[in-house]
This record gives sequence, C-alpha cells and structure tokens, in this order.
Amino acid sequence: MPRPVRVLIAKIGLDGHDRGVKLIVRNLRDAGMEVIYTGLWQTPGTTVQAAVQEDVDVVGVSLLSAAHLTIMPELRRRCIEAGLPDMPLIVGGIIPEEDHAPLRAAGIDGIFTPGTPMQAIVDAVRGLAERRRAKLEQPGIAPDLNTPVGLSRALTLLSEGRKDKLGRASDRSQAFVTIGITGSPGVGKSTFIGKLAQHLRARGHRVAVVAVDPTSPITGGSVLGDRLRMIPAEPDEGLFVRSLSSAGQAGGLAPHCAEIARLLGSVGHRVVLVETVGAGQNDTDVRTLADEVLLLVMPGAGDAIQFVKAGVFEIATGFVVNKADLPGADITVRQLRESLDTPRPVWPVSALRNEGLDPLCDWVEERLQRSLRPTRGSAAT
Repeated sequence: MPRPVRVLIAKIGLDGHDRGVKLIVRNLRDAGMEVIYTGLWQTPGTTVQAAVQEDVDVVGVSLLSAAHLTIMPELRRRCIEAGLPDMPLIVGGIIPEEDHAPLRAAGIDGIFTPGTPMQAIVDAVRGLAERRRAKLEQPGIAPDLNTPVGLSRALTLLSEGRKDKLGRASDRSQAFVTIGITGSPGVGKSTFIGKLAQHLRARGHRVAVVAVDPTSPITGGSVLGDRLRMIPAEPDEGLFVRSLSSAGQAGGLAPHCAEIARLLGSVGHRVVLVETVGAGQNDTDVRTLADEVLLLVMPGAGDAIQFVKAGVFEIATGFVVNKADLPGADITVRQLRESLDTPRPVWPVSALRNEGLDPLCDWVEERLQRSLRPTRGSAAT
C-alpha cells in the first residue's frame, strides 16, 4: 500500500486567524493525507525549512493579507536555494483573477479562491504529489546524508522500509543520546520539547526531534501538528524536526521509529528527542529505542497509588510535572517522589513560562557524556 500524500500547510504573514485553513487541514486529513500544519505567522524561511525536513510532496500556503505577489515568488526562490526546485507550491486566499497569470509565471502550481470546491483542492494536491513522486523514483544515486534534503529523503525511505536504497550508512562517529518523551494527551509534550530543544541549542548541541501523531483509523489520514509548538521564529539549522504518523501501530510510536532516531543521531544530532502519541498506561514501546524515558504529568493527574501502577509509570527514568505554574503542582511533585522506590528524578517545569528547564538540560548533558558509541545497540533492531 503506497504511503499517504504528505502536504505542508502554512499561514505566512500577519493573518491573525486560521479558522478557514484548519477546515482545509481537516478535509485533507479526511481525504487520507498526512497534513503537517505549521500554524500562524510563519515566514518563507521557516516554511521552506519545514518542507525540507518533513520531505513533503506539496506545500500549500493560506494568504489573506493580499501579499501573494510578494510572498509566493519569494517562497519559490527559497525552495530553489534549499535544493527543492521542483517542489509543488499552491496558494489559497482572496486572489484577484488578474494576479493568477503572474503567480503562475513565478512557478506557482495551484491557485485557489474561497469559491474553489474542496474536492478540486484535494484532486490538485493528489495530482501534484503523484508528479513529484514519479520524479523522485527515477533511478539515481543514494541520498546525500550530509545535506538536509538528502537526510530528509533518507528518513522517508526508512519509514517506507526501503533501507536498501540508502547506500552506505554514515561513517561519522558521534556520541548521542536518545530521550523518549511520553505522557497523556494535553499534558504539553510538544511545547515542553520545543522549550527543551531551545535550551539545549543555546548550550551548543544539535538537536533532532521525532514527533509521532495518531493516524485516523477511519481514513488513514493524520494531522501532524506537533511542529508548530516547537519551531522558533527563525530557521535554525541545528534543530531538525520530523513528524511521523503512527500508521495504526500500537504502543505510542510509528513504524521504523528506532531506525529514524538512530540515523538522526548518527549524522551529528547529539540529542534525539522522541515524542510519542498521547500515551495510555500500556503504551510503553518507547523504552525499546530510548536511552532514557521522561514521563510528563500535570498537577492533579493522579495520586500515590496511580504513580506506582505498572506500565508507563514503571518504564520512566525521570518525571516532569509540567504546567507547574498551576495550583497543586507541589502536591503532585511530593506524591511522585514519595511513591518511587528507585532514585528517579522529578522536575517541576513550566514550559509555558520557560521555567525549570536548566536542571533538565544538566541531566541530559550528563547522559550525553555517558554515550560514547555511534550506534545504538538494541535500537538498531
């Protein structure tokens, strides 16, 4: 079965709302596509970096600011500079008919207005994706892991189970550590990861994030929205984020997740953060690929009995009480510490306020110093 179409949808510019584009995102998901949504106030630079790292088939932009004749040619220029000269670009918004020809002359492949039927958008995205994939499947050399485009393409091949297309593995010998991050839906994993990654970047570490979101059991599509809570306002070449859909796999991860994390570490990302889907008590697969597992909980999320149950609480090597600015955080921290029968750390953190992250960074760096091998042992299986 072919992998779903991957389409990135971005709001570039100063548009202050995204109700309409969220409807488009939902409809593309319901058409069986994997939709990476990057949120409001994006720039051409952050949009192209996302397109590179996510190895998407199509980039779609929602514009209501009447800046389409400026932004879209700039987006095409940046795609060419980034090594994506043939990336299909589409734009939707209030675009006068007389602006369609200049946009097409600038290399824009699809132009949609509020009156365009949704099915026409779906069909256009599918057609453009098929055309791009046909070009990529032409015989050629293995992806160059030393370039962002080549690395991203290699991750796609791994996710498809086509490791044989990669050629020789990276020869770099680089110490890295893999940290699994899990927790229930709504606990703030993505925001926490974004802030932790920024703090680690400030300390000079290259960081990769593998973010897993659930796949619809009905349509096979997914909305991969974790990225929008992680990416800084300007592109950062030292932060690589790849979104994956679970593809129906139980346990909280996606197929080939361990291989993807290992490759990201082997090419120079010293810290690899793997975010599971919103996890339940029995979603413990992350322990098979991670050196350490952080379990995020919220104030009031349980009591001493809850914290000693088997499953996801049992596999955690550290605990983060996120949203520690909320009432009851100190009680949750105390109950966690009292319930543990092994010396596992507990950190109160407010990712929203950017508080409590330095001790965690110290802990990650300690683990990194212990990791002196370039391969991950059992994670390779």
